[in-house]
Amino acid sequence: MSLSYNSVHETTTKGANMEFKTFKTNNISIRAAIMGSGPLVILVHGWPELWYSWRHQIEPIASAGYKVIAIDVRGYGGSDKPHPVESYSMQEMMDDIIGIIDACNEEKAILIGHDWGAPIVWNTAALNDSRISAVAGLSVPYRSRLDVPLIEAWDKIYEDKFFYQVYFQKEGVAEEEFEQDIRLSLRKIYFSISGDAPSLDSWINRSSTTRMLEEFIDPINFPNWLTEDDLDYFVENFTASGFRGPLNRYRNSEKDFYDLPLMGVARIKQPSCFIAGSKDVVRSFVPGKDVYEGVDELCDDMRIFKIVEGSGHWVQQENPKEVNSALIEFLNTMK
Repeated sequence: MSLSYNSVHETTTKGANMEFKTFKTNNISIRAAIMGSGPLVILVHGWPELWYSWRHQIEPIASAGYKVIAIDVRGYGGSDKPHPVESYSMQEMMDDIIGIIDACNEEKAILIGHDWGAPIVWNTAALNDSRISAVAGLSVPYRSRLDVPLIEAWDKIYEDKFFYQVYFQKEGVAEEEFEQDIRLSLRKIYFSISGDAPSLDSWINRSSTTRMLEEFIDPINFPNWLTEDDLDYFVENFTASGFRGPLNRYRNSEKDFYDLPLMGVARIKQPSCFIAGSKDVVRSFVPGKDVYEGVDELCDDMRIFKIVEGSGHWVQQENPKEVNSALIEFLNTMK
């Protein structure tokens, strides 16, 4: 077992049945929480999160008869944090996942991803179909390729407004803002697109001249889906790692577009699943369109489509019971 600087907290949080291991993959090290035995299931978190975002899913999936590996994506937590922007391209992310499957001496794995983890698992499944037996995406669907890199589309759609992905493009700007007070930054980000937020306007309807956090609410009492202990763990990790690696994923839109011409073209042939919150801001990113309509357009065998009423973007943390039920139902369709 290879434990990180957080080992005491991790051990006391999840108990003796879960271990932590560092995988050597794709020339970097990836920290992962591991539980169970059986077919391999890899859980891939999004921004700005950690393996810990799957804390409510790991044991139920393991108990259903699977070996669960919840990773810290490169740039996060206990995983390596290469400096170059291009180290966070989609190809590198996919190679990390394939490398973990190889390190486990497995031919195939089931992938489950949330937020940025969803495009990572969708694309890994589409472009490496012989290595992925099934795939589930949370919050972000697999969509058809555009005529231009996605960041160009966002720049045009939000030409006169603030949009966070455009704001993230210049190195150092968002890092400086978020790292001034990491606890406050995470509180504001997590609350602002949760199902408890009073409005999503701070993400999709605001002046282009603002900084990201200044219009977000810091609630007096945080919703009970994220406890102070939970927040402590996220803060500890982001204090140690910073935000550069996580933000670099957003800075690869053009590279991904030109390096991966089959991204958003290749179909998902494997059994698939999509889960999202009814109040997730992602479904409103394109004005006048519900992004969650037709999520199976590139999926040949979508077996579960679940919208969790009242939940926001952090769906597996906000409503773990419903998410776990849908994921187990999906996994059971393959038995």
